[in-house]
Amino acid sequence: MLLIHCPYCNETLPEVEFAYAGEAHIVRPVNPSEVSDADWEAFLFLRENVKGPHYERWRHLHGCGRFFNAVRDTVSDKFLTTYEAGAPRPDLASLTERLK
Repeated sequence: MLLIHCPYCNETLPEVEFAYAGEAHIVRPVNPSEVSDADWEAFLFLRENVKGPHYERWRHLHGCGRFFNAVRDTVSDKFLTTYEAGAPRPDLASLTERLK
């Protein structure tokens, strides 16, 4: 079972409390009506599928209900850190030192 830390509740709880919400730090186009169909398709459907540390968005569904971001290693399935939505991305170099 995965244990996930909610940065708002400041609790580490089982994965069943949370819902995965996709890749983090995806920026919506400023003027969607001016974006080409190909670019709109890329925004909606194309995501990175990295092997290793990955920025993700999660929601504490059965708790505070808030969205937050996380860095999870897709190989080991370990969460390296979680942080509040809107906060800048943490530096991967310092986080990956924990894996060694």
